[in-house]
Amino acid sequence: MTSSEALVRYVLALGDDALIAAQRMGEWIARAPQIEEDVALGNIALDLLGQGRMLLTYAGSLQDPALTEDDLAYFRDERGFLNVQLVEREHGGDFGVAIARLLFLSTYLHELYGRLVDSTDPTLAAVAAKAVKEVAYHHDHARMWALRLGDGTELSHARMQAAVDAEWPYVEELFDASHADEALVRDGVAVDPGALRQPWTRRVTEVLTEATLTVPTVEAAVTGGRRGIHSTRMGYLLAEMQHIARSHPGATW
Repeated sequence: MTSSEALVRYVLALGDDALIAAQRMGEWIARAPQIEEDVALGNIALDLLGQGRMLLTYAGSLQDPALTEDDLAYFRDERGFLNVQLVEREHGGDFGVAIARLLFLSTYLHELYGRLVDSTDPTLAAVAAKAVKEVAYHHDHARMWALRLGDGTELSHARMQAAVDAEWPYVEELFDASHADEALVRDGVAVDPGALRQPWTRRVTEVLTEATLTVPTVEAAVTGGRRGIHSTRMGYLLAEMQHIARSHPGATW
């Protein structure tokens, strides 16, 4: 793999995480437990979408011939996406699942972007400088709800613990380095995901403990999102997201 191909793969993985997370988060608009939360989750989805757009635009510009963000979002097949399976999983209408996933993802992204601001790649550094501020808010929002639900009623505590337990097996893939070429890490372009494990674990454990929740001990799920291997639900998500663009290719509005 050439250095250019490695960079494209790295940027695509980051962009796909943000894009697919935005798609799932957007499903909560008009379905959240209160109107203010509809707005909050909608804004979080828009932040993630913006991050995905910037990253996919950059990934497309690195290819020959150059591709647009729409090309990469709407006209790649499932195996071409490199996002972690955590972000593609259905939430099943369970608000606790949405909050647990947001807590896990936003903590990871905050640690990631906090390091990428020093990337030797100026575009990645610029994207990270903007994104790190957004995901800091996402983390605070998830923490607030985790505390509210975990240390709330007996029922809310049980449901929040169940959500944490359900999402936990999929967090291990966040630290899978198969998308981050060693040369890119060595040259200061990319961040080694493995380096994020310790600070991520510390921060998430602090939140769960404060919320009177137990850190799960379940085994990691078998995943392969970084290699284009996805869950059965990914195909349904892409069919919904890509339907209009594929039905009317080249259309503008």
